[in-house]
Amino acid sequence: MRKIPRVAAIQDLSCFGRCSLSVIIPILSKMGVQVCPVPTAVFSTHTGGFGTPKMTDLTGMMHGLTEHWKEVGVELDCIYSGFLSNAIQIEEVLYFFENFKGEDTLIVVDPVMGDYGKLYKTYNEMMQQKMKHLVEKADVITPNWTEASFLLHRPYNMEPINKEEIKSMMKALAKLGPKQIVLKGVPYENGQKVNVIYDKQTELFGMIPYEEVPQNYPGTGDCFTSKLIGALLQGETLLEATKQATSFVTLGVKATYEAGTDTREGILLENLL
Repeated sequence: MRKIPRVAAIQDLSCFGRCSLSVIIPILSKMGVQVCPVPTAVFSTHTGGFGTPKMTDLTGMMHGLTEHWKEVGVELDCIYSGFLSNAIQIEEVLYFFENFKGEDTLIVVDPVMGDYGKLYKTYNEMMQQKMKHLVEKADVITPNWTEASFLLHRPYNMEPINKEEIKSMMKALAKLGPKQIVLKGVPYENGQKVNVIYDKQTELFGMIPYEEVPQNYPGTGDCFTSKLIGALLQGETLLEATKQATSFVTLGVKATYEAGTDTREGILLENLL
């Protein structure tokens, strides 16, 4: 790995509201990582709470970007795939993987599809099925509870589950292809929420509990996965990287809740970095 690791972040840019590339770039940069954006779309705001945002789809740019990077010999230590706006973009990301996956390149897929039991408005069943092709190629996936349910075609349910049920779900996700899974926001016993890790090769299983606040903020998943990637590229284990990401987001959510700012704007990232 080069002295400064390099990450391609395949994500949208929301021009207002702290999420996607607007949080990914500063978090990873602060951790000593060069971020190379591969923008999938530009939104006037993120898609939650500001009505219908104006959007420019950048599907037509993605293939040309890949070809140009090949021409100039771009090398990557990590490819981080997140929000995609249509099924064609999933095919473009697979093509990107084929061209930039080196022997030591880490592929992280955040299967951004939905939350709170529902698909995002920009998603459909075809994209849900194609997302499995990205998951299959990943070294690490970071779904939330809703996205894990969609990937496994299981009914979404927020009733608490026990450790054995969680293990079963993690192994089912591993069968889809990824080497390691970080599952976010799992409803555990006694009303507790946990983030869960599983390594298919070593069968390492771990749960990291965290304290919730009675409020939801957009972009926390992007913050989490960015912090996780940064820690992994610094040489941390999956368990330690997940602990760091959990602590980082929890701290940000608590601070934002206490500040009482507009929830639609996301967590107060500026106070964390």
